[in-house]
Amino acid sequence: MAIIEITALNHPGVEMFCSLTEAQLRNRLNPEKGIFIAESPKVINVALDAGYEPVALLCERRHITGDAAGIITRCGDIPVYTGSRELLAQLTGYTLTRGVLCAMRRPAPKSVEEICQDKSRVVVIDSVVDTTNIGAIFRSAAALGIDGVLLTTTSCDPLNRRSVRVSMGSVFLVSWTWIDAPLTSLHDYGFKTAAMALTDDSVSIDDAALMAEPKLAIVMGTEGDGLASRTIAEADYTVKIPMSHNVDSLNVAAAAAVAFWQLRKPLS
Repeated sequence: MAIIEITALNHPGVEMFCSLTEAQLRNRLNPEKGIFIAESPKVINVALDAGYEPVALLCERRHITGDAAGIITRCGDIPVYTGSRELLAQLTGYTLTRGVLCAMRRPAPKSVEEICQDKSRVVVIDSVVDTTNIGAIFRSAAALGIDGVLLTTTSCDPLNRRSVRVSMGSVFLVSWTWIDAPLTSLHDYGFKTAAMALTDDSVSIDDAALMAEPKLAIVMGTEGDGLASRTIAEADYTVKIPMSHNVDSLNVAAAAAVAFWQLRKPLS
């Protein structure tokens, strides 16, 4: 463990915590060199438990022997950059949650087949771009028994710092990957698809045939316009959540939680 005191905003080695954009951290051209930032001891511990590799820590000086002590021990021989709360907030642009950030290596991307193989419930996240919604959907997916997550390439990155934080580390608990194939390609893995959308022929979310499907992919659409008409047309089911008081829809994260619970795996 090397404790490195930061004395200036341009201190060598801290670029990953302050000056690199999310796109640069992700490094699409060289995914094996990509990193992401995990925030707070609890979230970092979840990532470490899931096998993610730490690269460097940024920690308030007072937390080295406090909240971050266990994290520092677990991370082994990596640099630990430290300084005052004020300096680190100026460096990163925000106040650190529980005083610690961890830069971690991005894992090799999984294939769609890996996510779908021998699974019975997956969610397809289509063009959801809000980091908070992505984090909340992952948290519900982990809690409510979703086996895997597929995201269209027009969706927000689950390893965005805020998505990771909102999910409370659930992005490390549920397998996920990107999908750029048509929705109908999921039929190759035995899945029926259920598009969450309000149309004239939508079935209720408690439809008996829908709930009894052995393998189901639940498709959630973007925050503003919902799912594209083509996506809805390709789905095996179009599904609605019955509403009261003339409310027409729920936030996508809230709708996902309802759908995951109602459409959970059939009892064997």
